[in-house]
Amino acid sequence: MPNVAELITGHVTLTVDCVDRLYLNAYAPRLQSEGGVVAFLQHRGHPLRSPVLFGQITEAFKTRLRAWAARQGIPWVEFQKGERKEEVVQRYRDRFTGRAGVVCVGVAQEKAKAWTATKQVRGRRIHFAYRWNTVCVNHYYLYVLDPEWGPAFPKICGYAPYAMKCRLNGHEWAKRQARRRRLAYTALDNGFRTCADPATLQALCDALSAADLQAFFERWSTRVPLPLTPQDQAAGFGYRLSLLQMEVSRTQVYDRPLRGREFFEEVLRDNLDLGRPDRLQLLFDRKITRATPSRFSTRVITHGVAPSLHLEYKRCRIKQYFKEGRALRTETTVNDTYDFGVGRGLSNFAYLRTLGQRINARLLHAERTAHDCGLGEAQFATLVLPGRTPDGQPAPGLKFGQPRVMALLAALCLFGLTPEGITNRRLRPRVVELLGVPEADYTPRQMGYDLRRLARKGLLQRVEGKLCYTLTPLGRRTALFLTKLYARVLRPGFQALDQRATSQAPPPLRVALTAVDAATDRLLRDARLAAQCLGTFVQTMTLQDSY
Repeated sequence: MPNVAELITGHVTLTVDCVDRLYLNAYAPRLQSEGGVVAFLQHRGHPLRSPVLFGQITEAFKTRLRAWAARQGIPWVEFQKGERKEEVVQRYRDRFTGRAGVVCVGVAQEKAKAWTATKQVRGRRIHFAYRWNTVCVNHYYLYVLDPEWGPAFPKICGYAPYAMKCRLNGHEWAKRQARRRRLAYTALDNGFRTCADPATLQALCDALSAADLQAFFERWSTRVPLPLTPQDQAAGFGYRLSLLQMEVSRTQVYDRPLRGREFFEEVLRDNLDLGRPDRLQLLFDRKITRATPSRFSTRVITHGVAPSLHLEYKRCRIKQYFKEGRALRTETTVNDTYDFGVGRGLSNFAYLRTLGQRINARLLHAERTAHDCGLGEAQFATLVLPGRTPDGQPAPGLKFGQPRVMALLAALCLFGLTPEGITNRRLRPRVVELLGVPEADYTPRQMGYDLRRLARKGLLQRVEGKLCYTLTPLGRRTALFLTKLYARVLRPGFQALDQRATSQAPPPLRVALTAVDAATDRLLRDARLAAQCLGTFVQTMTLQDSY
C-alpha cells in the first residue's frame, strides 16, 4: 500500500486552496454601550429614554418587512421548533425562477444578546439602567440568491441592538467568477473536482477580499427594510462588519477513490500507533499550559466507511475528511479570531486566510513527513558513533536501542512543528513519562546534557539569544524514523522470537524462523555432519580470517 507521502505527491490531480464558509456579524458600534443606547433613544426623541421604544421599533420593523415581502411576492415562512431550516428553504429554492433575488423570508425564535432595562425611581425622577442579557426573540432570515455569492442569507435580530449576521460561501463565489471567465470546471459538492486551468482557478480563489464581503452586505442592506433606518445610520448608528466564523480549506482530488481511502487508513494507523493526544500544539502558535482554558483533543470518527479526523484547540477546529469519494478536504475553522491574537474586523480577513492555509499545509506536511522519514547509512553511523562538531566540540553517540535515547527520540516526535522551541522544562516531563521512571531519576541536569548532545548531532538547533532549541529537518526525520523502526519492527520482532512468551497461536515470524531451524537441522542430518563438527569448522575458518 502506498504511504501518505506517495499518495499526496503522486496521486493528486487537482489542489485548490479556498475560503469556504463565512459567517459575518453586522453590528452598530454605538449601540454596544449603555451610553450609546441612551444617545440612540435621545436621537429617536423619547423623553424618558424608556426601553418601551425598543418594542415599538421591533413591531414597526416586523410590519414593514412583512408588507415589503407581500408587495414583492416573497413567501413568509414561520419556522417550527426543531425544524431543519435548510430543508424547508430548499423547497422554495427549487421553485425560484429568477437569477437573483430573495427566495423567502424565514422567522424563528432564537436566543440573542440584547439590552434589557431596570426601572429606578429617585424622588420624582424615573431612571432606566441598561444591561446586557440573553433573551429569546424573533430573528428574520432573508434567504437570497446573490449574483456574486449564490445561495446566502442575512439574518436580522428584531430587538436592540439589532445585530445582523450573514452566511456566505467562498467556493460558490469562486464558481461564479470561473463562469464569468469562461473557465471550464467540474463542480464538486462545495468545491471543484476538475479544472482546465488550475493556476487560473487558484488565482480566482485568492482574489476574494474583504471588499467583496462588504459589497454583499451593502447590496442587500439597501434593498430590504432594516430596524435601523437610513436616518439612524446617518446619525451615527450605522452597521460595521466583523468575522464570526471563517473556514479555510484545501481540497485535493485523487485520481482514484481508492487512494483517498488508503490515505486515511495510513494516517489513522499512524496517529493511533504513535499516540499524540496533544498534537494540536504542533499546529497552533500557542503554548499549552495548565492555565490555558478549553480542552485539547484528537478524535477519529467513522460514519459508515467514510472516516474523518478532528483536531481541536480552544474554539478553533481542523477537520480532515473525504468528499464524495474523490477529494481529501483539509479544513481549518476559526471560530474566535482572538485565539490567534487578532481582532474580528474585516481588515484581518487576508491574514486569517493565510494563517488557515498555513495550518492546513502544516498538518499535511506533518502527515507526509511521518511517512517519508528514511535515514541513510552514513547518517545513521554519524548518529550512533561518537564524533566531533565542525568547531571541534565532542559529540557523544546516541546509541540506538538504549532506553534513554529511544525515549528522547520519541519525545521529539511530539515537538515536530512547535514554533515556541524545545526547552528543558517542556521536554523533560515527556522523557520521564516514556522512560517510566520517577522524576528524580532523570534530573534537569541530565536533560540539559541530552539537549546539548542532540544539538551537536544536528538534530536540534539553538535559538539565538534564548535557552531553547528548534527541531531541524534532519532531527524531525531521524526521530520519526528511528522511533517507528524501534516500536514497529525491533520490539515486536524480539517479542516474537522470545520463546518464553508462549501462545496458542505463535507469531508468524517465530513460526518462520522455527521452520528455518528445523530445515537446517534436517540438512545437517542428511549430510551426516554432527553439529559439533560444524561448529569446529566455523571456528577454524574464523581464525584463518583473523590472520
